[in-house]
Amino acid sequence: MMQEIEFIKFNPTENMTVLVKTKHLKEEYHQIASRLMAYDSLYAEQVGFIEESKNAGADSSLQMAGGEFCGNACMSLAAFVASGKGLPHGYSTTILMEVSGTDELVRCDVKNEMGLYRCSITMPIPARIKMQMWVVDGEELPITMIYYQEAVHAVLEAGQLDSSLRRSAETLARLINSSYEANLVGVLLYDPETHELAPLIHVPDVNSMMWERGCGSGTGSLGAYLAWKQRRCISLQVKQPGGEMHVTADWDEGSITAVRIEGTVGIVAEGKAFIHMVEEVI
Repeated sequence: MMQEIEFIKFNPTENMTVLVKTKHLKEEYHQIASRLMAYDSLYAEQVGFIEESKNAGADSSLQMAGGEFCGNACMSLAAFVASGKGLPHGYSTTILMEVSGTDELVRCDVKNEMGLYRCSITMPIPARIKMQMWVVDGEELPITMIYYQEAVHAVLEAGQLDSSLRRSAETLARLINSSYEANLVGVLLYDPETHELAPLIHVPDVNSMMWERGCGSGTGSLGAYLAWKQRRCISLQVKQPGGEMHVTADWDEGSITAVRIEGTVGIVAEGKAFIHMVEEVI
């Protein structure tokens, strides 16, 4: 069965994101996302679905295909809503969104900068952060685990990224997925000397394992990790393969009180995609 999908494609720090405008059954989200992300289709790193908000205070609602929270997808939706409102160059607006992966309304401040949208967004605060030892490929590694409502991120301080380190990170993502029920598992390789971040994102429900070029949620987790580790407020430019993002994390009386990330979003395409849906055999 062929389905016609109306979409918008965004470029938030080269973390190519597709948001679907047409209405579909939730049980179809995984299959639609997998097809749209494919090289022979729209070729993106993640897919979300724009829904009608149940909260009267929200401007829009976003459901990611895997039920995860995604910072860059939130910024993409905020940029799209601001664009639809005709936000003039040099002006700012605030967008409130209902999003998957958190029960709180997400606030994004958006400024139109010559067609690029600079977005600053509040991120979920981790429920828990702890150090844990993991045996990966026969080697015991100290990993900082960052737990959210429906996601787990793991931070490993490392130097230059090579093929061996990539394989170990992918193995770790699968190990974490087998140990915890989560909509998303992130492995964040961080070089404290250069402030470079290499984010690996695994979304089990969509069967994706992606080395992202720019990860908003990973940037937020890195800020939370550094604030927790150093017991102080953090403000940092984070270098990623697709560009830089800024993170601030507030620390007060022994806990993280706020996390915020900032980056730019470009709207690069809008149109229709045609995908073949395969009926699932029960």
